[in-house]
Amino acid sequence: MPQNKLTQYTVNLTQPTIIPRPEHSISRDNIDDVSLKVLYRLHKAGYRAMLVGGAVRDLLLGHAPKDFDVATDAHPEDVKKLFSNSRIIGRRFRLAHVFFGREIIEVATFRASQEEMHDDREHDDSGRIIRDNVYGRLEDDVWRRDFTVNALYYDIADFSIVDYTSAMDDVENRVLRLIGDPQTRYREDPVRMLRAIRFASKLDFHIHPDSEQPIFELGYLLADIPPARLFDEVLKLFHSGKGVKALQLLCKYDLLQYLFKQADEKLKAGDEIFESFIHLALQSTDNRINEEKPVTPAFLFAAMLWGRVDELSEQLKLEGEPGSIAMQNASSMVLSEQVKTISIPKRFSMVVRDIWQLQHRFQFRHGRRAKSLLMHKKFRAAYDFMCLRSLAGEVNDDSCDWWTRIQTLAPNEQEILLKPAKSKPRKRQASNKASKKVE
Repeated sequence: MPQNKLTQYTVNLTQPTIIPRPEHSISRDNIDDVSLKVLYRLHKAGYRAMLVGGAVRDLLLGHAPKDFDVATDAHPEDVKKLFSNSRIIGRRFRLAHVFFGREIIEVATFRASQEEMHDDREHDDSGRIIRDNVYGRLEDDVWRRDFTVNALYYDIADFSIVDYTSAMDDVENRVLRLIGDPQTRYREDPVRMLRAIRFASKLDFHIHPDSEQPIFELGYLLADIPPARLFDEVLKLFHSGKGVKALQLLCKYDLLQYLFKQADEKLKAGDEIFESFIHLALQSTDNRINEEKPVTPAFLFAAMLWGRVDELSEQLKLEGEPGSIAMQNASSMVLSEQVKTISIPKRFSMVVRDIWQLQHRFQFRHGRRAKSLLMHKKFRAAYDFMCLRSLAGEVNDDSCDWWTRIQTLAPNEQEILLKPAKSKPRKRQASNKASKKVE
């Protein structure tokens, strides 16, 4: 394993900066009630209890944290004794989850310095951590955090903020900076490169040059990350409300190829319609998230993989396959290739298939086919998808306008519009009997 080289912070800041309550903006009024319960119970039991990470950072930025994580010197077994509503999870990192209905508070024990050798710490040949359950003190734990802005601790004992890494300056200057030697830290966990992009896009921070440069060189390490873990990271990237910016940064650092290779190839080939479609799809998702509307991972995967699916289905049709069969086969081939990189749970992949399969049916506007499409349980997702294709210039007719209008009509008016067009009456042929009379 590469030797961990700590940054200048280790030399310059042997003691933390303590920011007392009057000198920072965090108030208990903005901290989740159940998180406060966990903090106070640990504190009353004689343990050090601190809010840590993204919650502290977000509170300082004036944002509402999505999660509240707690760090403590209590071991997971100690937490389990204090909270009957908890359980110990994890192999790579053992920690406790405390349950309050559907809400989960993650309680992690301070970890020891990585330079300390221990039988319960393992790395693979590339330097990636595969197990680490070595406990330590707060002054050790801080160096295990990834970025300085995620290494601020809010102490429930006196409501102060503990800062070992000049993180308060980085928050103020909107700088994302790795703690420790960047090469080593990325090798320990390559997903940190995706986290850097996520935080930079979500928070509108810029990545410090020292932390940025290795991303251009180490992207290949993402190929060894389990597909299930990349699924979670991709959702965090693109469901943050800043998906368009995340895509731009993934392309800038050439990391998209390790997540969506087929989309990356289309973009690098200069497919302007697909590029426009992807940006429209991500912007639509960003808008929904920022308006607090629900989104589904299925729409994201359907959009990212559509370019290749459409291309392949057209090839199969040219080879003689009927349109619906060509789409089914193309869908299977594209999804089979994608899940080698990012696992897609079946509950989402089935919706992806439906969205794709319904696209060709929007050309039918009358009769049973049109009516069944309008009543299909995935109609709305497929309709939104089709309209984005239209906006991108891929669909050249008025399908989006027509299907938009029909949804505004009353059921009886829909029936009239969907009624099959009358065919022209055939000319009656003279019967054999009539023919004979003429003869």
